[in-house]
Amino acid sequence: MERKGFIGGSDCVKIMQGNWLELWQIKTGLVEPEDLSRNIAVQMGNLTEEFNLKWFADEYNTTIGGFQKSYKKTINKVPAKGTIDAKCESADAELQIIEAKHTNAYNTLDKVIEYYMPQLQLYIHLADADGSYLSVIFGNNKWESAYVSRNDEYFNSMWAVVSDFWGYVLRKEEPVGNDEPIQLGTDKIEVDNMVKRDATTDNHFVDTAYTYVTLEADAKAFDSAKKDLKGMVGSDEREVYCDSLTIKRSKNGSLRITKRTT
Repeated sequence: MERKGFIGGSDCVKIMQGNWLELWQIKTGLVEPEDLSRNIAVQMGNLTEEFNLKWFADEYNTTIGGFQKSYKKTINKVPAKGTIDAKCESADAELQIIEAKHTNAYNTLDKVIEYYMPQLQLYIHLADADGSYLSVIFGNNKWESAYVSRNDEYFNSMWAVVSDFWGYVLRKEEPVGNDEPIQLGTDKIEVDNMVKRDATTDNHFVDTAYTYVTLEADAKAFDSAKKDLKGMVGSDEREVYCDSLTIKRSKNGSLRITKRTT
């Protein structure tokens, strides 16, 4: 597969993950791209894509088309290309594309969304879409999907990083010190029409969260003791008590624990 002369969706992921040197070597022609014909994860994804998209269409009761449509655009002097897996063809006026993925059974949808966000936002912009569905098969027994909305703020920040990388390619200058993931905020990007909120500066939320975390163990111990105490009441006993509490059986058979006051 030809990988030189443009930036693609998977390239955006690699750039944001900090894999600059390897990608730079490919883009400048110093090394050939990896042969993925024997990469089981890649080939499994290719083979399950048709099934994935059919499952998506059935789950959403929608018609899909535009399979493997390619887009090409120069964005801020950086040539970009991308091929979408499909798009929704319902009567809805919004253009919504679909990206199909196959991942391991231990992954989560949130992690898949976070990892592929650069690719999704590039494809959304290339297709001039309102958003992209991410249709994911986990292992061989679970499927999930989410709708990721277009977010220009994220894209512009990401593309500034991509443009920086592309400058090294044009200058044929080896990038140095770009081997760490670049973290861009995704809280404001709507996923299924909802966003995240960082409540770190919300004192009330933080105080309540601290109370919840610190008392969680006590709550579990409380529930365990409550269950054990009720288990110690015999079926022929209407009340069991000690200095600190009493357990009484009501007429309907339920047990109630009451603290004793001194």
